[in-house]
Amino acid sequence: MVRDIVLWGDPVLRKKGKPVTEVTSEIRELAEDMIETMREAQGVGLAAQQVGEAVQLAVIDVSHDEECVSYVRVNGEPCSLADIMPLVFVNPELEFGSSKEVDSEGCLSFPELRIDVRRPFDVTARMQTLDGEQLEIETDGLLARAIQHEVDHLFGVLFIDRLSTARKLSMKRRLKELRELYVSG
Repeated sequence: MVRDIVLWGDPVLRKKGKPVTEVTSEIRELAEDMIETMREAQGVGLAAQQVGEAVQLAVIDVSHDEECVSYVRVNGEPCSLADIMPLVFVNPELEFGSSKEVDSEGCLSFPELRIDVRRPFDVTARMQTLDGEQLEIETDGLLARAIQHEVDHLFGVLFIDRLSTARKLSMKRRLKELRELYVSG
């Protein structure tokens, strides 16, 4: 079922998600709904907060572009994007590479906004699947960026929080306008 996406200004976007201690039928249904919602909205990722649930559950699918990463390793073994997409995970922990890059990001909770965000280029993500399997994913490119973006959501952090102070100040009016539009709209 496609769910409504929570927009900027809704307090649930700032809530730290509770760890998933048991994968229930409700969690599985939420994950299925999130995949359907993400695809309907033509996104590459969605966190539970974005559909109004403050739990540590996110979905990602970047399989539309095999060239968006230069490598993916799962539990130390090389694999293709098709092998792990859509990626559905709970309770993630991240470790970052030392190099950073600036790239354009969007967010389904800010449908009219794209901004350049500086993030680590490589990431090692430790997470659990809904079947209880522990995964360690090492990757770069769009998948690394999407993982970081969605994990931020799980802890109440938004991509606008990753901007420099000067950039935040320059966007203050635009963000206020979007919040008012979304809240009143």
